[in-house]
Amino acid sequence: MKTTVRILTLLILALPMYQCHGQTIVQNESYTYKKGDANGTGKWYMGREIAHVMGFQGMNWLERPEREKEENTTTLLDNMNIQTGDIIADIGAGSGYHVFKMAQVAQKGHIYAVDIQEEMLAEIRRKKKKDQVNTITTVKGGEKSVKLVENSLDKVLIVDVYHELAFPIEMMASIRKALRPNGKLFLIEYKGEDDQVPIKKLHKMTERQAVKEMKVAGMKLERNIDNLPWQHCMVFIKD
Repeated sequence: MKTTVRILTLLILALPMYQCHGQTIVQNESYTYKKGDANGTGKWYMGREIAHVMGFQGMNWLERPEREKEENTTTLLDNMNIQTGDIIADIGAGSGYHVFKMAQVAQKGHIYAVDIQEEMLAEIRRKKKKDQVNTITTVKGGEKSVKLVENSLDKVLIVDVYHELAFPIEMMASIRKALRPNGKLFLIEYKGEDDQVPIKKLHKMTERQAVKEMKVAGMKLERNIDNLPWQHCMVFIKD
């Protein structure tokens, strides 16, 4: 009888230890998986469901004539204060909407157009050849790396793409590594705080969520330039 009691006591004492161990593993997981939004991947990071990547089939939407009016893209480039010799990477460059605009300003610098979709990169190469632009290089990025040289970039631009990154931890580590010590990251995302912005919820981000995720990536918010109609223009620097 005493032996039975002793065994039961040990089992009871061991149970909380086992549960704590299990909780620790869950808390240390980078990504979790559960059902969520119909437009989501079912993969979650820091309380945010990662959205599906917009396919190359949406290229015409990226190049729509009304984009300047809706997003004030000229003001966005002004916010970046691009210098003629800047080395800049556009992550998730798509069809190159911003790439060619930046190249016109950074005439003695260089623009890296990074994307994971070959169809997008092919369109940029087509435009590059047509316009005879020699200061743009296309880069086939991966899901976990931008595949750029360490300490090589003055500025990084990510427009409405970060929320679609399948591996934000790894990608931000790669981006941070490529940035020079005084480099700046311009994170542009549709305002998640504003229900009037006509974009699906999963393709928006709040400033609070972005700051939380960037902090983990070793980046801190320098300022959020609030002069775009629909988007945050968040400027991050290395922490």
